[in-house]
Amino acid sequence: MRQDASQTKARVANLQDTCQDKAMHARVKSHMPGQRDKGRAKIKNRELYKELALHQSPKFMIFACSDSRVSPDVILNFQLGEAFLVRNIANMVPQFNQLRHSGVGAAIEYAITALKVPNILVIGHSRCGGIQRLMSHPEDNSAPFDFIDDWIKTGLPAKTKVLKEYQGFDFKEQCNFCEKESVNNSLVNLHTYPYVETGVRNKTLEIMGGYYDFVNGKFEFWNYKSHITKSITIPLFPQK
Repeated sequence: MRQDASQTKARVANLQDTCQDKAMHARVKSHMPGQRDKGRAKIKNRELYKELALHQSPKFMIFACSDSRVSPDVILNFQLGEAFLVRNIANMVPQFNQLRHSGVGAAIEYAITALKVPNILVIGHSRCGGIQRLMSHPEDNSAPFDFIDDWIKTGLPAKTKVLKEYQGFDFKEQCNFCEKESVNNSLVNLHTYPYVETGVRNKTLEIMGGYYDFVNGKFEFWNYKSHITKSITIPLFPQK
């Protein structure tokens, strides 16, 4: 995904034209491929490892899918110590529940209360197998999988919305819609965590959604405050 200076400059200019949120633009721009060559050199410096051995202060908490084709570090060019990562099937965030899904809850609690991360980003992606399973899950709730079917039920509100609003579309298209809608469902669920809600209310925490289309080489960002904002699209492949 590396590009020469002219291609990177064009992408930045395009982003400036379409992005209404200057703060988001600054974050996206700083992590775009081609912007971090100095950072790549720094990673070889022993001083960085010495610093990371003492503490971590990531600026992002990232929820991403376990899919081998989806790597937040590669997509957004994060360096060591910059992103606190949680990866699971279909990049889902369940609602706050102290009796279930404690692994996700513990990660959120630690990221916000201990690490004080100022940004949470949930990244969906194209051709997601977890979303395909969600959309094809039988109505009788028969579950041939030991864990997967119970987990993907986290996204049922997204599935319900897609089936209602996109009835005339085929299964593949509905899955594409659900890949993004499931991200929105996770953004809503994040607000059920008291530390998240407090951070958003105090303006010390910002929540964002993202969608990585690795088929067409595009990445979309959108914001979540009191509502879902209009997305911006960043091309990842060289533009003809």
